[in-house]
Amino acid sequence: MKKILLIEDQPQMRRNIATILEMEGFEVAVAENGRRGVEAARSSTPDLILCDVMMPELDGYGVLQALREDKVTATIPFVFLTAKGEKTDLRAGMNLGADDYLTKPVTKDELLAAIEARFARQRSHEEHLQETIGQIDFTPKFDSAVPLEAMGVTPREAEVLLWVAQGKSNADIAVILGMAEKTVKKHLGNIFEKLGIESRNAAAVQALEILSKPTTGS
Repeated sequence: MKKILLIEDQPQMRRNIATILEMEGFEVAVAENGRRGVEAARSSTPDLILCDVMMPELDGYGVLQALREDKVTATIPFVFLTAKGEKTDLRAGMNLGADDYLTKPVTKDELLAAIEARFARQRSHEEHLQETIGQIDFTPKFDSAVPLEAMGVTPREAEVLLWVAQGKSNADIAVILGMAEKTVKKHLGNIFEKLGIESRNAAAVQALEILSKPTTGS
């Protein structure tokens, strides 16, 4: 189930949008202002964020900037929800790295279409990387995570990467390594930053390349 974080300071709007999303089968977390939204994004790492622009304490632009500067949340798809529809506002949001921009009041169809477009883009990217993986002749050895430490990651990050390379989900890895799922996500954020990549499939490709190389004495 995809998790969506909704950051919206207007109670009625927040309830309406959350209800729509829940009825479509999404897990929904809500925050009533920008600062709480940043905290929620960092603690739960949602699959997508919907965020109002004009909010007390920290506006939507501040939220986006804070999340893009954090390696754990930098690549989460981010969609602005705002009552302001001027082109200058649209450009400001996109220049900061927003993925989409919807003007309130947004219809159910517009909202769901924007969300699906973001997830479809992710799926397309992941499928492309899977095709790339399938075209490479890998003969990896998964008996040890130690070789992966040569990539500049810590031993614990190497263990996470070893299971990513075997196609395990974050939830699976959490159980296998005895850690919280959000800890797995944090390790992945560190790995992405160190390797200069943005997805688990890209990490898997690099890990498989290392694990497929012959070791000394083999």
